[in-house]
Amino acid sequence: MIKLCLVDDHELLLRGLAAIIETQHDFEVVKTCTSGQNTIDFLATKPCIDILVLDVNLPNSDPEDLLSKIRATHPQLPVIYLTILRGSRLFHRLQKLGFQGYLFKDATYEEVFEAIRTVAGGGTYYAKNIELDFSKDQSIHQNGYITKNSGVILSKREKEILTLICQEYSSAQIAAKLFISVSTVDTHRQNIMIKLGVSNTVGLVKYAISYNLIDN
Repeated sequence: MIKLCLVDDHELLLRGLAAIIETQHDFEVVKTCTSGQNTIDFLATKPCIDILVLDVNLPNSDPEDLLSKIRATHPQLPVIYLTILRGSRLFHRLQKLGFQGYLFKDATYEEVFEAIRTVAGGGTYYAKNIELDFSKDQSIHQNGYITKNSGVILSKREKEILTLICQEYSSAQIAAKLFISVSTVDTHRQNIMIKLGVSNTVGLVKYAISYNLIDN
């Protein structure tokens, strides 16, 4: 059972999301919170939860400050963000502090379920239609944010898949070798490309070799 805490200041949306999530037999919503402070107070009780699903824009709460507080007491707690905001600036600012999922609020139910299961399994999940303008990385760097060349962190599974991609394995071959589905491989592939700031397999291989991201 994957236990979740959901955080959003819109109660109607919060209740609806909780109801949708609990249609899945392997999900349990153990707590809903409507503010950043409410979330911090709940986490102070050391609850038994597996994932925190967190709205980016909470009233009277700076997203970076809130995530910093969460990481101070729960450094390993997986966080999935929900947002209506597009673009790379906020994504990179929060990525410095560490999160495992990033979804837009117009995501389908199936994508929400997939994100939760991927993150619960130790992976990362970014929205399928995410639009990260990596062409702005230089200006982002000047403002103190992470750029695509500054210490990309890949999960163990992502590193395994990247290594196999560089060895010219197809998605089907990778899936068979790692005993996972082809769609899971493709999701990891997309997430790796987003993290590295590349748009195709050739870019993945070049980046991996240039920055020594794969095992020989």
